[in-house]
Amino acid sequence: MRAIFQAAAVVACVVAAPAAAQDSADDRLAALTDAYHDYRLAEYHQIEQGNGSTAPGDRLWSVTPEAHLARAARAREFLSRLDDLNRDALGTQAQIDAAVFRTLLQHEIGDARFREWEMPFDSDSSFWSYLAPRSGFTTVEDYERYIARMRDIPRYFSEHIANARAGLERGFSVPRVTLEGRDASIASSVVDDPEQSPFWQAFAEMPARIPAEEAERLKSAGRAAIAEAVTPAYAGLLAFFRDEYLPGTRTTLAAEDMPDGAAYYQQQIAQYTTLDLTAEQIHEIGLAEVARITAEMEGVREDTGFEGSLEEFIAFLRTDPQFVARTPDELMGVSAYVAKRVDGVIADYFGFLTRHRFTIRPVPDAIAPFYTAGRGGLEACMMNTYDLASRPLYNIPALTLHECIPGHSFQAGVALEQKDAPRFRRQTYFSGFGEGWGLYVEYLGEEMGIYRTPYERFGKLSYEMWRAARLVIDTGIHHYGWSRERAVDYLASHTALSQHEVETEVDRYISWPGQALAYKLGEMTMRRVRARAESALGDRFDIRKFHDVVLSLGSVPLPVLEDRIDAFIADGGQGLPGVDYN
Repeated sequence: MRAIFQAAAVVACVVAAPAAAQDSADDRLAALTDAYHDYRLAEYHQIEQGNGSTAPGDRLWSVTPEAHLARAARAREFLSRLDDLNRDALGTQAQIDAAVFRTLLQHEIGDARFREWEMPFDSDSSFWSYLAPRSGFTTVEDYERYIARMRDIPRYFSEHIANARAGLERGFSVPRVTLEGRDASIASSVVDDPEQSPFWQAFAEMPARIPAEEAERLKSAGRAAIAEAVTPAYAGLLAFFRDEYLPGTRTTLAAEDMPDGAAYYQQQIAQYTTLDLTAEQIHEIGLAEVARITAEMEGVREDTGFEGSLEEFIAFLRTDPQFVARTPDELMGVSAYVAKRVDGVIADYFGFLTRHRFTIRPVPDAIAPFYTAGRGGLEACMMNTYDLASRPLYNIPALTLHECIPGHSFQAGVALEQKDAPRFRRQTYFSGFGEGWGLYVEYLGEEMGIYRTPYERFGKLSYEMWRAARLVIDTGIHHYGWSRERAVDYLASHTALSQHEVETEVDRYISWPGQALAYKLGEMTMRRVRARAESALGDRFDIRKFHDVVLSLGSVPLPVLEDRIDAFIADGGQGLPGVDYN
């Protein structure tokens, strides 16, 4: 299944070139990517932190069609300059950087081709949901920038609304069936009292080290910004959503039913998976994986001593109260304990251990009813505590591995701390690599001893089945024309996910074409290259070195990962310089 992908022309061994020529080519690439990174910082009004991460500035970025088209034009310029470089003269690391850079530019150009900005949200993620911080800031300057961003929200929303209107006019919209109840996430910010707004949280948690007089000034400015800018902007967005957008959305489901839909869906497949696969190929891969995992599920069912059928066992798992947390804190506690148990064994599986720390938070109330089970990132991983009966505890170990450690939060920390990585790559994210890693570490949890009962092992398999079924469902909906009911029935009959999760997830796949394909295809790639390395290296294979090499890449197109592991095999399985593996 190894793909041929233009950005992945990364070779294990570079043809020898004069050192000066290589340095010159590498330096030119570094200068080009630095220019790109600086341009992006300015374009999106972000501030680069000392550790390489970014923080929002005093404005939100422009989302007008003109701004998007200008960014695509700049991407073409950068791509042309990249093409002018002699790729054969680049060093090994620089070739990887060039492949990543090329892919990022191609994605931006592809989005512009299909005017992706005219469908600016989906049933799972939206432009209005992450503007309010979950905690306070540390400096007066941070608060002043935050207040300025709040003042900019009306302009930002009006541009998104104009884009969504343009999408409606040409039939490029979120399917109506997936939007039920999503207006609640907007309504939560339409308040009479500014101190009841989610945007007040940052002021409620203002640190004591800010002088009282300054604190009062900032709070007064914050109240005014919420009352005069934030609340009216959300009220206007809510009216647009309810009165104009929802009634005008399309009643079809398939991405291929939209304008130029077949080409659009293929572009989304390539963007999210970074693989050169068709919808038909992915559908068949999914069917094969579903059959394989079903057989493994039968084995775990037998291990529990349950005497009924697999279907009856899944019904038992969905309904027995022993698997349901009594309080949100109980669910959060199970997740936190899993993360700490991983801490106890992680040095056996990774040589490079990130200094960065993350927290575990509940999904915000405003989006929790229709949000996925969890999500992880650099600063925090989130667990959904809404409707506890739909969040069985036997799933929490796999979910925590995926979202927190050694999944997304750990993965992001390792990428950030690669001192030799170019600035533009510190927070780059490709779904095929990132989500593939998340699912791979659910599998790794077996080796790490994280699953302590057959039920937790079944939860892991149910989550793996969930991702395999996505290959069938996403392509089934967007290419083969499946109905929502057929997709719901398929996911419900093959996993132990609750009915609430099944319906929420299917709506996500309907409204976000292609994204769901990244997980399983990425995990299969990672397991395949690991098996190849283990076979080739034999006793020289060290799991810590393998994992370090994978994560030190940051995030790359999957074919680049394959080439890097070929180089890992060729050099005898060497780990990272400066890491003590003794």
